[in-house]
Amino acid sequence: MSRVTAIISALVICIIVCLSWANHYRDNAITYKAQRDKNARELKLANSTITDMQMRQRDVAALDAKYTKELADAKAENDALRDDVAAGRRRLHIKAVCQSVREATTASGVDNAASPRLADTAERDYFTL
Repeated sequence: MSRVTAIISALVICIIVCLSWANHYRDNAITYKAQRDKNARELKLANSTITDMQMRQRDVAALDAKYTKELADAKAENDALRDDVAAGRRRLHIKAVCQSVREATTASGVDNAASPRLADTAERDYFTL
């Protein structure tokens, strides 16, 4: 019977060792699965952040192009108006009040027959405002 007991004891020890290894590899599998799931979540978050940043970058580029075009159009219009005024094709009208130079009371009359006009430097600076 001692031989049967020795074989049974060896089988029990082998089963215990095998179950211990199986438990060890099961614990490793659970740990690796948790790490994989955590890394997958982080990767998904990083990808969504990159996608969001790319979308915002496209929106900003579109706004920049829009405002740059508007600015260029406004500048071209100002340049065209300045050139037209300088060439005499258009006139620059400014609401102005002329002060009377006379102090003595005389018969009514026109002080200055010409309409008020800006100085040349002021006319050029007017368009840059």
